[in-house]
Order: sequence, then structure tokens, then C-alpha cells
Amino acid sequence: MAYVFPPAATVSVPVAGLDAQFPVRRIYCVGRNYEAHAREMGHDPDREPPFFFCKPADAIVYIAPGETGEFPYPTQSKDVHYEMELVAAIGVQGKDIPVERALEHVFGYALGLDMTRRDLQAQMKKMGRPWDIAKGFDHSAPIGPIHRANKDSHPDRGAIWLKVNGADRQRSDVSQLIWSVAETVAYLSTLFELFPGDLIYTGTPEGVGPIVKGDLMTGGVDGYGEFSVKVV
Repeated sequence: MAYVFPPAATVSVPVAGLDAQFPVRRIYCVGRNYEAHAREMGHDPDREPPFFFCKPADAIVYIAPGETGEFPYPTQSKDVHYEMELVAAIGVQGKDIPVERALEHVFGYALGLDMTRRDLQAQMKKMGRPWDIAKGFDHSAPIGPIHRANKDSHPDRGAIWLKVNGADRQRSDVSQLIWSVAETVAYLSTLFELFPGDLIYTGTPEGVGPIVKGDLMTGGVDGYGEFSVKVV
């Protein structure tokens, strides 16, 4: 097949312990999925149905273990926030997936940051407009390697944290998710058919806040190590 210009390269993330890459198809993100974070954002944390937004696959910035990645501070914003998250990687296609079968569709897990132009998000909310410019901008989805899951290694608890310049900013536990990974996968599959290569950023705990150029963000989740990202 001829193309009018060369197609873009496939975005992919390395898989820990494998000489293979996980090709990224879509990135879904869950909004306000920790109670304390919902409260700090001014919302009632009652268990209402989850809501989602998307980032483009090429928003991925891969952070290799032991290395410090870079996050270029975006233009058109003066208030950019970090949001540390556990990322679920889909490996099996599915639609209208029952909760009790949902984890069978998860290939593995990774560390992720949902970087957010908070000032632009606030403007869009006030005007009743979509959040795309606040969430889906270039370099807005730093991620570590994907760790393969098996039936005994799906996390239902474990500390999640983020430090900025060595100081604690976010610290919670995956058990505090309002909607568990299984529930999130099942619900999302009623809205979109899920395919191998989809990533789900499962939500961030309380403590989100701004960064500036020169800051060093270090985050982790128990069982998945940690990564570091410098704001440049």
C-alpha cells in the first residue's frame, strides 16, 4: 500500500523481563478515582459511575528503570500539575466484560504520570468545554516499563506515592481506589470495545500540585518500583 507520506512509527513501551515491546493503541484515563482526591478537587466522592478522558498514544514518554526521564514544561500554561497513577495494560480484546472476568483482560501494570495543565483545565470546565488541551498535550503521559501480570499478581493493595525534590506530595494505597481495576475495566468495556495495546491510567490519589522547571518528580507503586522525571 502506498501512503502520501510515511506513517508514524508505532508507539510502544518495553515489557520488563521480555525482549519485546507493548504497542500502544489508546490511552484511557479515569477521573477522580480516589476519595480524598475527589474531595480536594471540590467534588463529592460518593460512588457515582466512573468517567473517562483520553490522551493520544504519542503523549507517552518512556522512563527506563534507573534513569531520569524528562518532562518539557508545556507552553500556554503556568500551572502544570503531577498526578501519580497505576496503569493497567490491556492484553485481551473485550466488550461488555463481566467484573469477575475483567482481570483476565489485563496484560500487566506500570507506573504512570497524568500530567495536567490545571489552569487550562479550569478554563475549559468554566466554559463547559472538553479537557483535551489540558490532558492530551505532548509528553503528558510519562510511563515506566510494563510488568506482566498473572492470576496471583493483580494488585488490590499497595502504597502509591510521589515526591517532588525529595518531599512527599502524594501518598496513598491502591486499595483506596473508588473503582477497582477490575470494575474500571468492566465499566470502560461497556463504553468502548477494549483491544490489546490499550492503557488505562486508573486515577490519582490526593496531594496533586504544581511543578516548575528544575523540579524532580519521583514516584512509585509497591511491587512496580519507582521512576524519576525531571521538569525541563
